[in-house]
Amino acid sequence: MSDAQPEIWFYHLERSTLDQVLPGLLEKTRERGWRALVRAADRRLLEDIDERLWTYRDDSFLAHGMASGPEAARQPIVLTESLENPNAAQALFIVDGSELGETKGFDRCFIIFDGRDEAALTGARVRWKALKEQDAALAYWKQTPEGRWEKAA
Repeated sequence: MSDAQPEIWFYHLERSTLDQVLPGLLEKTRERGWRALVRAADRRLLEDIDERLWTYRDDSFLAHGMASGPEAARQPIVLTESLENPNAAQALFIVDGSELGETKGFDRCFIIFDGRDEAALTGARVRWKALKEQDAALAYWKQTPEGRWEKAA
């Protein structure tokens, strides 16, 4: 984990769903050798993500656990509603507008929001503006018509 200010990347979902995007981002995070923390305020959403990470591909799964489960500190990916970082993750994923909390110690934070949801879009804009005023290291990623990710800011 880093003591430096993390990069904060906004992912604007327009053509894909969270179920389609999150596993791939987590795979890339794990390929870097990083641990991940997925934070959501909605317990039901976390349960859906938990199921999805086991079944998103026929030939693969992403090992993970819930923060409330046994051995959370040993899990490569932890799903949580809490502001704590039980597995000393380097990457933080915010998936439903939940609290970002303290970012010190993370190398990168991902704020994933659904651009088809007006409340989520407004919340992301407010969050971007507030973080920009704090001189956070921000990047904005959007999907191309082909569904690839392209850095737009």
